[in-house]
Amino acid sequence: MTADATGGAAGDGATADASVRSGRRVKSLAILAVLVLSGLTFLAWSQSWGSLTIVAGTTSAATLDVPGSVAAPALSALALAGIALAGALAIAGPVIRIVLGALEVLLGASVLASAIGALTDPVAAGASVVTTSTGVAGTQSVRDLVTVSTTTPWAAVTALLGGLMILAGLLVIVTVRRWPNAGRKYQAVAFESDDGRRSADPADFFDDEPADVEQTDSEQTDREAPDAGNAAGAESTAGAPAAAPGTPKPTTARPPATTARDAAVDDWDSLTHGTDPTR
Repeated sequence: MTADATGGAAGDGATADASVRSGRRVKSLAILAVLVLSGLTFLAWSQSWGSLTIVAGTTSAATLDVPGSVAAPALSALALAGIALAGALAIAGPVIRIVLGALEVLLGASVLASAIGALTDPVAAGASVVTTSTGVAGTQSVRDLVTVSTTTPWAAVTALLGGLMILAGLLVIVTVRRWPNAGRKYQAVAFESDDGRRSADPADFFDDEPADVEQTDSEQTDREAPDAGNAAGAESTAGAPAAAPGTPKPTTARPPATTARDAAVDDWDSLTHGTDPTR
């Protein structure tokens, strides 16, 4: 019975460890996919997506390059948003991860739509280049000037990246419950004492517990011997001279715990205001 129970506990522990490792791998893969796809999208935005050949008169022609920043200007913002989303996925909670996964799907759909628009109508995508070069504006007027339009593989690559971004967002949504939680370094700041106590207030660690224990023992001794205490107090009162009029009463010393706590609070306030309490 004991061997079976030990073996079962060990098996459960191994299964849990395997599940944690699998969740970490899935999390790393999903975040890496979002980051890499966003970086490649930004790279595609900076490349040439094609060229347009226009007739500058009756005998000469000019070829104008159409970069991705002109054919799909929104790609840079979409790529940067994807990079920021990858960073947020690393520290977000389960609910926020689902929202971020849905946002990744929307980003991928936007990238795909931008690439498809440039592929299906390269003249319209590069119309601003023609307008800047010739001064001719209007889509139809630009079409009349363009005789040849070519595209590079970067437009198709961008469309593929958009589709993969959609799949990466779906992967985040489907596997989000298998991801491990964020580490303690992303949680609220807390102080820890040598004995393992944790608190957000550093003054809690300056309580002098031995002084409290001694005070408790003293109170217990007074309760056990009330007659002796009363007799000693009577003798002391009878033998002591009367205090002169106007003499101030002696002040009671503050308990060590209270003094240490107040000193810690004062030091903390000094640090808050930028003052070094050690000087």
